[in-house]
Amino acid sequence: MVSEAPPFWWSKPDWRAWSLWPISYLYGRVAGRRMAKARPPGVAVPVFCVGNFTVGGAGKTPTAIAIARAARAKGLTPGFLSRGYGGSLDVTTLVDPQHHRAEAVGDEPLLLAREAMTVISRRRFEGAERLVAEGCTFIIMDDGFQSARLKLDYALVVVDSVRAIGNGHLVPGGPLRAPLGEQMRQMSALLKVGCSDAADQLVRRASRAGKPVQVASLVPRPHPQVTGARVLAFAGIADPQKFYRTAASLGAELVATRAFPDHHYFTEDEIADLLRDAEKEGLLLVTTAKDAMRLAGHRGAAEQLLQRAQVIEVDMVFDDPQAPHKMIDEAITRAKARLLRKAQKA
Repeated sequence: MVSEAPPFWWSKPDWRAWSLWPISYLYGRVAGRRMAKARPPGVAVPVFCVGNFTVGGAGKTPTAIAIARAARAKGLTPGFLSRGYGGSLDVTTLVDPQHHRAEAVGDEPLLLAREAMTVISRRRFEGAERLVAEGCTFIIMDDGFQSARLKLDYALVVVDSVRAIGNGHLVPGGPLRAPLGEQMRQMSALLKVGCSDAADQLVRRASRAGKPVQVASLVPRPHPQVTGARVLAFAGIADPQKFYRTAASLGAELVATRAFPDHHYFTEDEIADLLRDAEKEGLLLVTTAKDAMRLAGHRGAAEQLLQRAQVIEVDMVFDDPQAPHKMIDEAITRAKARLLRKAQKA
């Protein structure tokens, strides 16, 4: 899988997308066949997957956190299952935010672990079994919709209303991870994030296929220090422009911005440049929670940058406040049916 999304993925298909079409076609055949023919093992508790159609961020992590909060409100014990992308550990690990650093477990798992027990594992089934052993009664899988390595009871696919599926081509000519038709067939519901119209065609297609469509927005938490401030906003996420819009929505004046690759670990020189530029122009440094996770636990310049920067946190807020509860109930119902079928076969 491509780790960085080139800019041409998010615009109208051009010669680059079309020149890569033969490779994209072959990639799509393999990915689609794997999804269609997969018969992955299941575990003894419901598994709720939060995924997306494409490479790159669409709001999966805040969505997963919102689902966890709703599950806890229903008396369940939620747990997150993550691949640990960006981390070095290749063994199934229960994440300890007081002990682990992003270099070991990844930035997203550290964010998730602040909310509920979190396990990283390259082997999804093994990771799910570990969560069950730790007392988890409801597993939320962050990403992994196309991996076909664990039986899903509910698959919520998150789509950004600004970027949607970009040029609509498959990797490497575009951001799609697998043929859209197969992904639509296997998803349980679609979540449109934001109020722009780039995803409206997907919404109509999902509705025609009888798939529920939910709508939500990323809402920044109030931050008085950012409101009215002249800022230097920096971010190493899949869509830095989304973060810049968030900072502006809080009333910040974006004097300067610095974009880095997704899951980027800052070098000493990069940190020095950020600190120097902010100091020279009298700007407030602002960044994302994921970037803060990658700076945390370090000494020296990284510690100084983290102390100087204001972290903007966001929450996924559903238009229908009951939507997460309804989806959780559906996942539980499907899991009970799955386990009953398994018992009857046994």
